[in-house]
Amino acid sequence: MATVTVYQETIAVSTPGAGFTDITAAVAQIVQQSGVTVGMCTVFVRHTSASLVIQENADPAVLRDLQAWLGELAPTTRAWEHDDEGPDDMPAHARSAVTKTSENIPITAGRLALGTWQGLYLWEHRSRPHSRTLVVHVAG
Repeated sequence: MATVTVYQETIAVSTPGAGFTDITAAVAQIVQQSGVTVGMCTVFVRHTSASLVIQENADPAVLRDLQAWLGELAPTTRAWEHDDEGPDDMPAHARSAVTKTSENIPITAGRLALGTWQGLYLWEHRSRPHSRTLVVHVAG
C-alpha cells in the first residue's frame, strides 16, 4: 500500500494594494520542499477581500483588463450598505465573492503542472497594501 505524504505551510504575502501579486514561485518552492512528486497542491487565502486566480503570466495587459472589468462589476461608487472600513470595503467583498478563495494545481514530476503561460496570483481587492495569509496544502 502506498504512503501518502501531506505537507502544509502557511505563508504571508504583502500586497501593494489593489491588483495582482505573483505567488507562483513561492508556492512552487513549498511544493519542492514537500518532496511530493505526484499529487495536488491546494492554495487557500484566509481573507474575504482578496482572492486567488490562475491567469496569463506573459502579457500584463490581461491582468490590467481583468482589474478594470472587476472594477466595473463591483464599483466603489455604488451605494453599498457595508462601508465600515471605507468605500473600497464592500466592493472588495463582492469581488472576492465572484472570484475564488482557493486554487487546486496538480503536481507532476515534483513541480506545479501549470501551463506555459499560466501563473498563480493573489488578487488584492482593497486599495491599500495588506498582508495576506495563505495556506498551502500539498498531498501526494
